[in-house]
Amino acid sequence: MDNNLDLALELIAASKEKAREINVPMVIAVVDGGGNLLALQRMDQALLVSIDIAVNKAYTAVAIKIPTHELAKIAQPEQPLFGIHNADGGRIVIFGGGFPLKRNEEIIGGIGVSGGSVEEDIQCAEAALERFKNLG
Repeated sequence: MDNNLDLALELIAASKEKAREINVPMVIAVVDGGGNLLALQRMDQALLVSIDIAVNKAYTAVAIKIPTHELAKIAQPEQPLFGIHNADGGRIVIFGGGFPLKRNEEIIGGIGVSGGSVEEDIQCAEAALERFKNLG
């Protein structure tokens, strides 16, 4: 890939392919290593609320450095990060669909997907992760 935008669009394309396969319209966001939005696409009929959720899932994955579904487990009552969803102006998302993008153990960005069930969001994000891995 020549640049971050090309990479972001490639990952969004992979996620959209999976969303079409499972017949769930999604919003897909990709951020850079600083959590800044690189690209966002909303498929026709995707939930409007999913725009902010997708962006914030991608941001959370970069800010916390773990997938959002893993954060969900440790952000429950009586767990070590309970209440973290209130941090950072409410941008922290504690349910699945956000993943950091790592190259050589360095986080270079994040992807967030929203529009279906948590499991469907994760499926579509994982399709992008698979494409990312294959791009080297």
